[in-house]
Amino acid sequence: MLVVIASINDPIARALVGLWAPLDCRLLTAADLSRVGWRCYVGTPSSSTAVVGGRMVDASDIDGVVTRLPSVLEHELVRIAPADRAYAAAEMSAFLTFWLSQLGCPVLNRPTATCLAGPGWRRERWAYEAALLGIPVGTVSRRADSAPPVRTQPATATVVGPRCLGQVSPSLAVRARQLADAASVDLLSVTFSGRQSGAAFLHADPWPDLAPPPVANAVLDYILGGAVHPARAGAP
Repeated sequence: MLVVIASINDPIARALVGLWAPLDCRLLTAADLSRVGWRCYVGTPSSSTAVVGGRMVDASDIDGVVTRLPSVLEHELVRIAPADRAYAAAEMSAFLTFWLSQLGCPVLNRPTATCLAGPGWRRERWAYEAALLGIPVGTVSRRADSAPPVRTQPATATVVGPRCLGQVSPSLAVRARQLADAASVDLLSVTFSGRQSGAAFLHADPWPDLAPPPVANAVLDYILGGAVHPARAGAP
């Protein structure tokens, strides 16, 4: 079974669950965290149970997890009294951090103390880490008004485990992988100012668009070990 953790309003997550339906893929939302059926045992995660899509499942049956939430969103806790939602969201986020850290299956991306999926860095921190790696970095700025027109044609490389997808030069693919390693993540999109060697880093996103079939296929292969599966998207 595959699990996608996401907001109830995440269309990419829902599309992914539909694509992987033959593999018993289910969506875990904030609503599941307040349902009866959760059991979590320290040191023996395989004995734990979870509630996914309203149904109780054994943790040992979960083959992989894709997390698309930085934290539990309090406005989605509609079963919790409004005055208690902020506290409940913080507690649920802490619990999910522990639960995901205990799972022995692949988790994209592993949680940290500040985020359920990766390091939770802001744009400036990503730029700083890229600079430490010797990657040219474009100017990082924030504007209160509308963004200025883009004068370049950005190119994005998507890291999935050891693979790097996207129409960028081999040297940029290596740099994207280096940045993913620095952040200790296995799922990351890195956008450069162009696709040729020497292009500057613009920004990174630990929640890349998983809709393109090559990306969805690469994620599935990473989770399930590279076998061919009936839920594959149409691209070869």
